Amino acid sequence: MSVQTLYTAATGMQSLQTKLDVISNNLANVNTTAFKKDRANFEDLFYDNRVLPGKLDGNSNPTPTGTHIGLGVRVSSTQTDFQQGAFRETDRSLDWTIRGKGFFQVLDPTGQTYYTRAGNFSINANGEIVTGSAGVGRPLDPTIVIPQDTTGIEVSADGIVSVQRPGLQTLEEVGQIQLATFINPEGLLKLGDNLYAATNASSAPILSTPNIDGFGSIEKGFLEASNVEPVQELVDLITTQRSFELNSQTVQAGDQILQLISNLRR
Repeated sequence: MSVQTLYTAATGMQSLQTKLDVISNNLANVNTTAFKKDRANFEDLFYDNRVLPGKLDGNSNPTPTGTHIGLGVRVSSTQTDFQQGAFRETDRSLDWTIRGKGFFQVLDPTGQTYYTRAGNFSINANGEIVTGSAGVGRPLDPTIVIPQDTTGIEVSADGIVSVQRPGLQTLEEVGQIQLATFINPEGLLKLGDNLYAATNASSAPILSTPNIDGFGSIEKGFLEASNVEPVQELVDLITTQRSFELNSQTVQAGDQILQLISNLRR
């Protein structure tokens, strides 16, 4: 009956609203360093099986089909696309990007290790290389300390950080970047601040130095851009908006039917 129409269409509107929220977040982060876009997935709800397939007909033969009335839709999950974003050249010595698989490890003041693809780093008052955040500067893990009299910073493709100091003709090695990968990166927990946390779904981090064992290499003077494709997001925005309108029209149709029924005795 038309009352069920209202509830079914409402599930469609609620699910599409969630998809709109996901799209709006993708578009809002189109310029966020190393941002990875999300996608909303849908699944149908349970069914009112009024006639089961295979029911015996009058001649004791099984019927080829049944009668199923669907009761709507819901968001089943949101998945993150970890495809590599474009490289943006900055020529800044503390802007590093990972070409390929891997995450930088950073240490939170709580003692928790987090993971990030954003390589816009800075140096704090203790000389430690930290995330370039005005909120909390989380140091790389393992910690790399830059000497106070450093005149230049270099990083190799395999993550060796070296500095140029006055009076020295050669570079001095001060640390080694260590990257982390996960069996299922989609299982990482997004925390904001370009950070991820490991979960039971992602697996424990697999650690290695860059440029070996399938890990990505380090590129100095570049940042990874967001992998959001604005044109595709705008197309999804339009189709989602139209789908929302269709569901709202279904609600209106159900309301008109109920109104017609209520006026039958007038």
